[in-house]
Amino acid sequence: MDLLFFIYLSSGLFLGWSLGANDAANIFGTAVGSKMIRFRTAAIIASVFIIIGAVYTGSGASNTLGELGKVNALPGAFMVALSAAVAVYWMIEIGLPVSTSQSIVGAIIGWNLYCNQPTDYSVLSKIVSTWVTCPALSGLFALVIYYIIKLTLHKSKIHILRRDSYIRLGLIIIIAFGGYALGANNIANVMGVFVDSSPFPAFDGQYLDLNQTQVLFFIGGLAISLGVLTYSHKVINTVGKSLMPLSPTTAWVAVFAHSLVLFLFASQGLKNFLEANGLPTLPLVPVSSSQAIIGAVIGIGLAKGGREIKWSVIGKIALGWVATPLISAVICFVSLFFMENVFNQVVFEP
Repeated sequence: MDLLFFIYLSSGLFLGWSLGANDAANIFGTAVGSKMIRFRTAAIIASVFIIIGAVYTGSGASNTLGELGKVNALPGAFMVALSAAVAVYWMIEIGLPVSTSQSIVGAIIGWNLYCNQPTDYSVLSKIVSTWVTCPALSGLFALVIYYIIKLTLHKSKIHILRRDSYIRLGLIIIIAFGGYALGANNIANVMGVFVDSSPFPAFDGQYLDLNQTQVLFFIGGLAISLGVLTYSHKVINTVGKSLMPLSPTTAWVAVFAHSLVLFLFASQGLKNFLEANGLPTLPLVPVSSSQAIIGAVIGIGLAKGGREIKWSVIGKIALGWVATPLISAVICFVSLFFMENVFNQVVFEP
């Protein structure tokens, strides 16, 4: 195995770590913030299912991201991933749950501009449209689910202690689903630019068979999980407490709505089923986990009258969403110049 490849892959691993540190809050920040689940427990459950989702459902969204820009040289892929990671890490230090999807898209466009390659605007428009539909759809799901849960709890005669135990169990299940959905949808952000140049062989084991892309995604999933376990507490407070106070029940609703949206944008099997039955489908695109969870929290807040939503916090987060792809694109453009002219590396294969 070429040692140089692992050196270049390190930027993707750093991006995966940054994604885990940033986006874990979207999976269990509400649960931890409501004090129903301990951080350590939530982080371990999420990490395991992130890897499973990345390996078994990650290819669909990865294909769409690859259509935006064909990063066909390892030094170029290294800089695209590194630029996205630096932008995300910067926002994490500020304490903002930013969009890793927007960061990698900005970096790919920076690569396209530097290498004088055309950007497929039909693909770009499809991706950018999800930056609106993702939080809107998540908010709608959360609003509907909230009303259903509220009506169900109102009619039930379950003792409050037993209800809490049910909610805690529900949060554990939904954290697992959220981890799976995050891995499935966002592994494309971490490893997508390395798929065409990956030297990893397929793995054929007695109980487990993985193709070349799945081996790459497994390594990326490990990097995401490491970010969850080591650094995600930085952003937990913003999503779990600062945006809007959440009860254990509304925390469950928020994570469920968020995870459902990520799964819808990642599942090739679901898309095939809907197409076979003549039903409308969503594009397989790596969407923003941060936008999904914040849309869900806003949806719950609107269902409760909107008085508890801290709009100043939302404005600060939205500013980060706008700045992230621009910062990532600029960092990538400048970094490619240094990579090519200072380090004499080929960032584009004609």
